[in-house]
Amino acid sequence: MTRRPAAAAAADPAPALITETEALAALCARLATERFVTVDTEFMRERTYWPELCLVQLAGQEEVALVDALAPGIDLAPLGELLANPAVMKVFHAARQDVEIFLLKFDAVPTPLFDTQVAAMVAGYGDQVSYDGLCRSLAGAAIDKAHRFSDWSARPLSPAQQAYAAADVTHLRKIYSVLDAKLRREGRLAWVGEEMAALADPATYRTEPEAAWERLRPRTGNRRFLGVLQAVAAWREREAQRINIPRQRLVKDETLLEIAATMPDSVADLARARGISEGFAKGRSGSGLLAAVKAGRELPDEALPEAPKDRAGPPSSPALVALLKVLLAAKSEEHQVAPRLLASSEDLDRLAGGDGAEVPALQGWRREVFGEAALALKSGRLALGVDGRKVKLIPAG
Repeated sequence: MTRRPAAAAAADPAPALITETEALAALCARLATERFVTVDTEFMRERTYWPELCLVQLAGQEEVALVDALAPGIDLAPLGELLANPAVMKVFHAARQDVEIFLLKFDAVPTPLFDTQVAAMVAGYGDQVSYDGLCRSLAGAAIDKAHRFSDWSARPLSPAQQAYAAADVTHLRKIYSVLDAKLRREGRLAWVGEEMAALADPATYRTEPEAAWERLRPRTGNRRFLGVLQAVAAWREREAQRINIPRQRLVKDETLLEIAATMPDSVADLARARGISEGFAKGRSGSGLLAAVKAGRELPDEALPEAPKDRAGPPSSPALVALLKVLLAAKSEEHQVAPRLLASSEDLDRLAGGDGAEVPALQGWRREVFGEAALALKSGRLALGVDGRKVKLIPAG
């Protein structure tokens, strides 16, 4: 299912529907001569662990095409070559899920790549600005949400579906051109480049099963509990991959946390956990889950995981966090950058807890724009005041 509303194609010609390898190879050869290509995907993931790629939308300066990834016999290798071509910029909006799909399909991240959502945040268009918002403000495009929840695996695709899908890349050409020009004028392309480095890192999209427990954000430092949680979360990740169902559909997060706390050692005990049926507990998955609990219980003390550093120690002062939020808003307003891009709520909590926090806000351009001021505020070298209707930063002795 598509992740966002797309704009309706207006003056653009009907997109070409590519269903054969030869036509795809010819298309990619033509697009390889372009300075940039806009890219989007439609996929299904509601019932599976792995995303099912259904459609790839591509646009150059003049050409717009839809690649039917489900067409019988089609080989997507020419698309992989285009995405790997270093001479052609690949432009996405909210690229992460699209890039993950291509990494799974071609074992490589598209390069080079540009995410207009990130670029818009750097350019001052707000936090996680939507595609339809940018269509309105930068491309003057009307929005059509009629096919937002289409089943993209069903064939044939209707003309309306094709027009809807094509609009995701046609208007993106204008959006990219406007953002690129603005960022060049303001000297901020390097800021976007730092963000693209994270998107281009394959590690961004790969979760090691043994690290899956950290995503659950346990609020305890009990290492035995964490050892069992690590074991059962790793089991869930592998089992969800094996069966190819969403991890939450297999076992919900809150159920894993309960199991790590109660450490059941029998089918009957496991069946008493919320969300665990007797049939599940007695089956193959239940046996695997009980084995994971046992493995976590039997880990030697020295092998038990430590609580994440940012959650160790006493909680941060709410008053200090509130001051940092005011500073963040002031710096965001001063530099016309989305606050969320400068620092997340978690970053502020960790900054309040210690000057040595390993957070993005103390790295690269973010440190220059916000991080140094945050450290100065904490150390008493900076105070906050009010000047008319604006927050004023006052150097302190």
